[in-house]
Amino acid sequence: MDFILVFKFLLETFQREKIDFALIGGFALQAVGITRTTGDIDMLVLSENKEKIKDIMIKHNYKLIHESNDVLNFYSEKFELGRIDFLLAHRKYAVSMLKRAEERDVFKGEFKIKVIKIEDQVGLKVQASSNDSSRMLKDMADVEQLIKNNYSKLDMGLLREYFRLFDRDAELDKIIEKAKNVEQ
Repeated sequence: MDFILVFKFLLETFQREKIDFALIGGFALQAVGITRTTGDIDMLVLSENKEKIKDIMIKHNYKLIHESNDVLNFYSEKFELGRIDFLLAHRKYAVSMLKRAEERDVFKGEFKIKVIKIEDQVGLKVQASSNDSSRMLKDMADVEQLIKNNYSKLDMGLLREYFRLFDRDAELDKIIEKAKNVEQ
């Protein structure tokens, strides 16, 4: 996948069409200093833009491979276009994540793209690992790294709220304890 080509296309097209978006997933992790290999691009968008996004992607040689109220997944047979997944923000947490997103450098400053905040990256990983146990080890390793690397700057109330949604408060307490020990 030619990430630079696809980012350029997405940025130009979505800005022209006034579609608000933010990076999530592997590139969001990279934007905050965590090395993560990724084979696709994951974005958070408002669900009200669902039909417009479908039209844009299909017109640009992408095939819709999955659609629900929560996600759109596209794939192109052209290797350089790859796979793009859109998380559709329609619940209060996801809409708030998009509103809080901040511009960050991507690809060593080649692009400035909105990226969801670290706390929100943690929230999505807690949700994903709660919904799919096969993701637990990888996602929680990312969560620990995010919290450890950014401990003193994080909104602990928001983090706790995300863990509490999935009855995982005790897990957060253990991660925080580890992060405190690293800081000392």
